[in-house]
Formats: sequence, C-alpha cells, structure tokens
Amino acid sequence: MAEQRTDFFDLVRERRAELNISLRELELRAVDPETNQQAKRPWISKVENGTADVPTVVQLRALAAGLALPVRVLQEAAAAQFLDFSTQVWSEDRTTRVLAARIEDMSDEERRQLADIAETFARRKTQREGKSDD
Repeated sequence: MAEQRTDFFDLVRERRAELNISLRELELRAVDPETNQQAKRPWISKVENGTADVPTVVQLRALAAGLALPVRVLQEAAAAQFLDFSTQVWSEDRTTRVLAARIEDMSDEERRQLADIAETFARRKTQREGKSDD
C-alpha cells in the first residue's frame, strides 16, 4: 500500500517553525485578504498534526497570508498531498517552489536579472568544482 503524502501538512508545520511563531500568532496572521475570514487555531493544529481534511480556497489564502508565502505554494502542496497531482514546477524543496511562484509576479527585466544571477552561480560552481578536481 502506498504511503500517504504529507506535503501540505509538512509545509505548514515547517514554515511556522521557521517563522518561530506560535499557533496563536499564526491564527492572528492567517486572514484571507479577500474575505477577511480567519484560519482558526484548532484547524491549523489539525493540519500540523496531519488530521485535517482538504483545505478550502479561503483557508489556503488565509494560511498563505499567515505564513508569508505565495498562495500558489500552498495550493501546489495541497494538490500534491490530497490529489496526488504535481505541477511541472513541483520540487521537494520549498525555496524552489517559492522562487517559481514569485517569478510570475516579476517583470520581464526582473526575470532576466534573476536568470543572469542563476547563470553566474552555476558558472562559479562549475569553476569551483573544476579547481577541486585538480
């Protein structure tokens, strides 16, 4: 039997720990900017404990606000966990997912600059690895 995925649950738990905030603080921050509905602490606790049901769009937007993440990152984690659906941009690494989600909000010039930065890092890594092989 396949093991149940926990992408969404893990993301929420790990991000709250990374922000070093309590469940109460997350509840206060987790307000959907479109409806002003708040994600309640008992539900957030169920998410972190792995017992919550599939989140609603309102809950995802509220958590995104509370966790200071793009809503797309939470949507993709929920889709991966509950629907066994992964986008082409999916990565186990949260930083990669956040970068991919933020890119859509960038101008063409900003995306070119970010691509240049990535290429510079890749060249430096290759140079370092080449020197260490000598």
